[in-house]
Amino acid sequence: MKFFIIFIVIIIVWSIWGYFASRAESAIYTVIEKKDGYEIREYKSHVIAQTTVAGDYGQSMNSGFRIIAGYIFGGNTKKESIAMTVPVTTQIDSQPANEKIAMTVPVITTMNGGSGIMSFVMPSKYTIDSLPTPNDSRVQLIEVPIEKKAALRFSWFRTESRIERNKIKLQSILEHEGVTLDGPIEFAAYNGPGTPPWMNRHEILVRIK
Repeated sequence: MKFFIIFIVIIIVWSIWGYFASRAESAIYTVIEKKDGYEIREYKSHVIAQTTVAGDYGQSMNSGFRIIAGYIFGGNTKKESIAMTVPVTTQIDSQPANEKIAMTVPVITTMNGGSGIMSFVMPSKYTIDSLPTPNDSRVQLIEVPIEKKAALRFSWFRTESRIERNKIKLQSILEHEGVTLDGPIEFAAYNGPGTPPWMNRHEILVRIK
């Protein structure tokens, strides 16, 4: 009984920590329509800090995160710290624009021919002109216009196999409904690695026509 109580206390404390650790400004969007298994959103225009790194999925996630984190934690011309926002996105598949989604099974670890593109959404108070210039030339600031995306949400661990499985699930649904893809498929992470798995928020995102 004692061990059970300790276990419950640990779960409660961990959950409380996960709740406060995950509180960050999020990309602003409006849900246009809720579908069976996913939703369609319209994202406001925003600015992202983006970098392209070589390697498989795990390598590109780690390397990309370090590069952009360096920028927001003061690695810029103003030595200014920029608040961390969510989600952090990684392109996991490249499809030509305006191409209908094909029922294929791309391999996540060969993103864009052995490289991955990671993006951080910048806080909404910034414009592309008001953001400090990155010291690292590998970091690019890009203004993203208003866009419509399909989003499939899932939780627990973000293993490659689970990301791949949910990516294929969204592809299958959109293919069945005749939805046209208008950009690469992305994996979006909203929580840090220490977050309790049951509180994790992950999404597969893809821009659509």
